[in-house]
Amino acid sequence: MTKPKSNATKRISQVQEQKLTLGVDGGGTKTRAVIADQTHRVLGEGMAGPSNPLRVGISNAAAAVREAFDRACIVAGVERSSILAAEIGLAGVRREDVRQRMREALAGLGLASLELVTDADIALYGATDGKPGVVIIAGTGSVCRGKNVRGKYASAGGWGPVAGDEGSGWWIARRGLQAVAQAADGRGSATSLTEAVRGCFNIDSADDLATAVYAPSMTNERIAGFGRCVIEAAKSRDKVARGIIAEAGRELGMAAAAVIHRLRMERERFQVAYVGGVFAAGDLVLDTLRTEVERVAPKSFLAPPVMSPAVAAARMAHEHLHRLAVAV
Repeated sequence: MTKPKSNATKRISQVQEQKLTLGVDGGGTKTRAVIADQTHRVLGEGMAGPSNPLRVGISNAAAAVREAFDRACIVAGVERSSILAAEIGLAGVRREDVRQRMREALAGLGLASLELVTDADIALYGATDGKPGVVIIAGTGSVCRGKNVRGKYASAGGWGPVAGDEGSGWWIARRGLQAVAQAADGRGSATSLTEAVRGCFNIDSADDLATAVYAPSMTNERIAGFGRCVIEAAKSRDKVARGIIAEAGRELGMAAAAVIHRLRMERERFQVAYVGGVFAAGDLVLDTLRTEVERVAPKSFLAPPVMSPAVAAARMAHEHLHRLAVAV
């Protein structure tokens, strides 16, 4: 006589049949993890702090991924061991040596199949559902990634706050802070950003700005947060802030144009998608971005992404599982 299965055994069997995968989107501000089943239904989501290894270090980045993963597991009601494959997309892992160190740090997650790619790779897949196209990411940092019909990839940007990140939240914040300093000196126009900076950095006047931004405890992420104040000021018709946001759009459009040119997509029709907090500015940033892109690729069109980067990563993990099954 066959012994009936226990509830725990049934639960394990059901989880295995679901072929659960993990998708992670990690950047300079936050990390998002999702667990999805084979129908791409999201069962759980978890959030944690930044996981860009160039900003927070390898161990801290791995800890953030682990925390987001565990929180997603709790919401989904599953164990880590139930996850068959993972696709982890992180900012700051474009260099192979950094990527290898991150792989080693993530080995402790105990996942049999783990793919580590850049945040731009998963954002591109999510933007166009894997089809040829371009995605522009503008959050704390900025980068553009594209894929043509021949399956070739190209990137522009992603050089970090010192060498690049034009059009990003960090870049917008820095330009906003410069505008406040220039207004205080009489070198620039008066702007409502002068008042905004007092609240953002808890200072009495613009004269205290240098003390605040150069304090040992100040972080790039906190400075980048001032970018949201610049966006809000632009929405409230502050002329200086609007100029900064318009320039951000031009910079992002120039990055997209560079990718389009490298991939020889000028005469093709494809989607240019956009991801990140900077695009909360709406048409204030999209109008100038669109102008730059249409200048080199008139048949292209701007549209929001088909799915979020984290969900896209989970789908990519499912595709990897399928490839492994076919290979076997």
